[in-house]
Amino acid sequence: MTIASPAGDARTTTDALRTVEDRVLWLSTSMIHHANLVRPNPTGMKVGGHQASCASMVSIMTSLWFEQLRPGDRVSVKPHAAPVLHGINYLLGLLDESYLTTLREFGGLQSYPSRTKDPDPVDYSTGSVGIGATAPIWGAMARRYIDTRLGGDAAGSEAVRADRRSDTVLGRQYSLVGDAELDEGAVWEAILDPSVAELGELVWVVDLNRQSLDRVVPNIAAGRLEAMFAAAGWQVIAVRFGRLLETLFDRDGGSALHTRILDMPNPEYQRLLRCDADELRHRLPGKGSDADEVARVIADVDDATLLAAIRNLGGHDLDALRTAYEQIDDTRPTVILAYTIKGHGLPTEGHPQNHSSLLTVEQYGELATSLGMAVEDPWSGFADGTEAAALCDTVARRLRRDPVESTAPPAVPTDIGKTPTGTSTTQAALGRALLALSREAPEASARVVTVSPDVSSTTNLAGWLNKVGVWSPDERRNWFDDDTETIMHWRERPTGQHMELGIAETNLAGLIGELGATWSRWGQPLFPIGVLYDPFVERALEPWSYGIYAGGQSILVGTPSGVTLAAEGGAHQSITTPSIGLEQPGCVTYEPAFALDVEWILLSCIARLGRPDGTSSYLRLSTRPVDQRLADVPADPAARERRRRHAVAGAYLLRRASSPQITLVGMGAVITETLAAADRLAGQGVDADVVCVTSPGLVFEATQARRGLSDAPSWILDQVFPADRAAPMVTVLDGHPHTLAFLTGVNAVRGAALGVSRFGQVGSLDDVYRLHGIDTESIIRAALDLRR
Repeated sequence: MTIASPAGDARTTTDALRTVEDRVLWLSTSMIHHANLVRPNPTGMKVGGHQASCASMVSIMTSLWFEQLRPGDRVSVKPHAAPVLHGINYLLGLLDESYLTTLREFGGLQSYPSRTKDPDPVDYSTGSVGIGATAPIWGAMARRYIDTRLGGDAAGSEAVRADRRSDTVLGRQYSLVGDAELDEGAVWEAILDPSVAELGELVWVVDLNRQSLDRVVPNIAAGRLEAMFAAAGWQVIAVRFGRLLETLFDRDGGSALHTRILDMPNPEYQRLLRCDADELRHRLPGKGSDADEVARVIADVDDATLLAAIRNLGGHDLDALRTAYEQIDDTRPTVILAYTIKGHGLPTEGHPQNHSSLLTVEQYGELATSLGMAVEDPWSGFADGTEAAALCDTVARRLRRDPVESTAPPAVPTDIGKTPTGTSTTQAALGRALLALSREAPEASARVVTVSPDVSSTTNLAGWLNKVGVWSPDERRNWFDDDTETIMHWRERPTGQHMELGIAETNLAGLIGELGATWSRWGQPLFPIGVLYDPFVERALEPWSYGIYAGGQSILVGTPSGVTLAAEGGAHQSITTPSIGLEQPGCVTYEPAFALDVEWILLSCIARLGRPDGTSSYLRLSTRPVDQRLADVPADPAARERRRRHAVAGAYLLRRASSPQITLVGMGAVITETLAAADRLAGQGVDADVVCVTSPGLVFEATQARRGLSDAPSWILDQVFPADRAAPMVTVLDGHPHTLAFLTGVNAVRGAALGVSRFGQVGSLDDVYRLHGIDTESIIRAALDLRR
């Protein structure tokens, strides 16, 4: 079906739209020019900016904002086109003029669009190539989840499909993508996920300028891209040529010109843009059999028209773009491949190295003259009473959004009140804690949504999944519901609370990031928990970090972890993930040792989600069975609460010696060896305090705060590492040893840091621990060495 232009708007006059288009080009170019060549730069360091990349997007974004967008739509803008977005927001009254001189300045406009740092409206933070492009996919899925789970318009309903453009229903999710971004694997991982083909609100517009940072890319084949998107179930719309060039194709013999332009290599076409009219007439016909016919087609075309025609690609033709938008059917994802010229309208137009080049002062003056602007007054707006001013006013009113009224997240209990017994793993404790939450706090549990890349069963989520079901926009039959040997029940329905993706960790991280941003986008907080194999956290780190930067709050669970996964061999053993969790901004990392620690920590992490001051969390869990009696949980309620507070704050004293001669600090799975070493040392007359660290990041922040380098609380240091009990220290974990090495600095004691710093081997747990020196014997030796 076709979609009409926004209700209540008369068809925009071409002249007014072109006037706005020219002004957007001028503003975006001027912001970068001012930042680099006008604003004082005492350090002499490069400021940078991408005038050519902005220019190739001006027509696309002008057409989109001033004719197509609705208040419910959201747009992810190509990173290098940030000044275009700011220019549009300025014309619509959403950005004060004072900010136009602050691009890439401290406290000013960011280098790339940022939801959390820019002063004007930005729907999606971008900047990480490929990640920002895919964010609207997960934003669309998160919006549908909100609608089906928590009320509002059902995103998959027939009513929505029939009238997607109504202000009261789900909006489109646009991605403005550079063609070089399509080289990123993350893009295709997202496009190819089976669930994406159902998201009809997705519209991608590819800026097909055929240039990357260094060169004109010789083999960007639009036909191949069309086939790849179509194979994934997307509607493909190619916007190749503008109206002027099409008139030449319609001439007698014009098919030869059409074929010539389509078949020539990208670099050859780009070279034509650097030619004057005489050279263009010589080069354009080429050397093929149709050269004479091409020459005849253009023979009587005047120079100005010929030069304009060769530049008249579809991505710069407002009529062609409008026609493309009208073809969107909203029943499946759509990609519009818009042929463009990098630097269109600038003196650097089509230059193979124009990616980050800047106009000279002279070239900037030439641009001002050609656009009718004044170099000394670059920020002037449209005069009252002009068509352009009226257009900006009309569009500003149409796109005005009501403020988001945020729902406060429900209260989350701090302690379910049970004490685990027997033997358990921290991985299994995750599923049990979620089930306990559903019984004890159903309102909070209703906001939990778990996400997994096809590893739900192997990460112990089966019980939770069986209880809450799998989310799907529509009810789907479970053909194994009557199979008595099927333990995991895959019930797909709109009320489900588990979302399953294909095996692509970047997709998981992207989705939980957007699920974690619903509190700020639509006022509905969710508690997203993504579960994946810990060795693959590195794969997910970039999109997850991007999501945190963009304001998405989520919990990432890595399990199983470490060389404790001995039988799987070195390829499945994680080493650096504890360090990653410690160093990731906006995130609190935990590695609990006992099942009750998992419960307390998980509840605390959930309580941090869905609020303006919230944070994300990373839990590193293990498949190693541990005797839960070793936790020695206090029976007294006050003492139990004290233990809980310490566990959540990052560490607790697990075993207290009468007069410690050594401090043993263990984290996670190796707490068993740590306690065994303490017992054997005691048999040799060496008393040891045993500290269980649950969060190296929180303890590190406490040490920073004690030195005045952080505003984090530091009380946990006095409780767990009091100066009057200071002793030589051995730290041990199933991960890189430097994660805990800083602890010796709390009281300036001698220490030994044990851990994993090389690739592992397959084998028994004892063999692998011995290989890396994190077994009981190694802990004892390190402790005795420190006493000499």
